[in-house]
Amino acid sequence: MADEDSSIEELANRFPSPATLLNVGVDVIEVERVQKVYKRQKDRFLKRIFTQEEVDYCFDKSNPFPHLAARFAAKEAVSKSFSTGIGKLFGWTSASVYHGLRMQPLIRLDYQGKKLLEALGATDVRITLSHTKGTAVAVAVLVKE
Repeated sequence: MADEDSSIEELANRFPSPATLLNVGVDVIEVERVQKVYKRQKDRFLKRIFTQEEVDYCFDKSNPFPHLAARFAAKEAVSKSFSTGIGKLFGWTSASVYHGLRMQPLIRLDYQGKKLLEALGATDVRITLSHTKGTAVAVAVLVKE
C-alpha cells in the first residue's frame, strides 16, 4: 500500500495547478479525411499543417493517420479556444502537440501563439486527445493560473 500511496502522491505533485477556465474549443475529424489529403499532397500537406516533431512522432507509429488526425483536431480545437480559428492570427503550426512525463498531450505554442495567449490574459492551453480507427477528437481549454 505504501508504494501505491507514493505513486498517487507523485501524480498529485505533477498534476497541473488549479486555473480559471477562460474558453474551450473542440474538434472532431474523420481519420480517412486526413489520410486522403496526405495521399494527394504528401509532404506539402505535412509541412503546411504539422511541425517536424509531430510528423516524426506520428510516422513512428505503424498507422500514422489516427495520430495525425488527432493533432489536426488539436490545432483546430486550440484555435477555437482562442476564438480565432485557423487564419491570420493563429496558423496551423502555431500549436504543436508533444508529450509530458506521463505521456499526456501538451501544447507548445510558437511566437504568434504565445503573443495571442498573452493578449487574451491566459497562461496556458490544456488539451486532451482521443482517436479510434475512424475518428479523432480533441478538446482544448484556455486557462489562467
